[in-house]
Amino acid sequence: MLDACAELLDEVGYEALTTTRVAERAGVAVGSVYQFFPDKRALSDALTRRNVEMFVARVGRRFINEDYAGWWDAVDAIIDEYVEMHRDVPGFRSLHFGDVFDLNLLDSVADNNTVIAGRLRALLLAEFGLVDSEELDRAILVAVEAGDAVLKLAFRHDSDGAPDIVAEAKQLVRGYLSRQLRDAEAPNPS
Repeated sequence: MLDACAELLDEVGYEALTTTRVAERAGVAVGSVYQFFPDKRALSDALTRRNVEMFVARVGRRFINEDYAGWWDAVDAIIDEYVEMHRDVPGFRSLHFGDVFDLNLLDSVADNNTVIAGRLRALLLAEFGLVDSEELDRAILVAVEAGDAVLKLAFRHDSDGAPDIVAEAKQLVRGYLSRQLRDAEAPNPS
């Protein structure tokens, strides 16, 4: 049902999405949809949760399978994964993490981008030994919010994401974080 919802979101958009259409696309009775999802918003929320989990898992796999010279290359990989999913994962481009209907969809206390920032922060801490602090939390949250906004711009008029705007997003996030993370980098024992 979530796959059918994702496909329909890309084809017809949220406004034209209905539980009946999802049921037809999924090949199930509409009652089966209602058994799990009371309305199209609940379907969209579940799809957004799935997309977030997929994004974090894919970034985590990149961190395991690829070697990065530093956190800046990891940040580029995070942005690359977001762009790839935006291009290739049905429903991903229709439901952005930061502007879904329920800004506290992923956590009852923190907004969605804060949750995403926290998960990415944990990956960066584990991989690069940055010193944890409130300043690091804030810096990563600001980078996620800024990157999200610029990447939305990249896809606004180009369904593949305007490469020059994607490059600007990377430059913006790297530049900001390089200034903010100087103090968070663990001292090099020499």
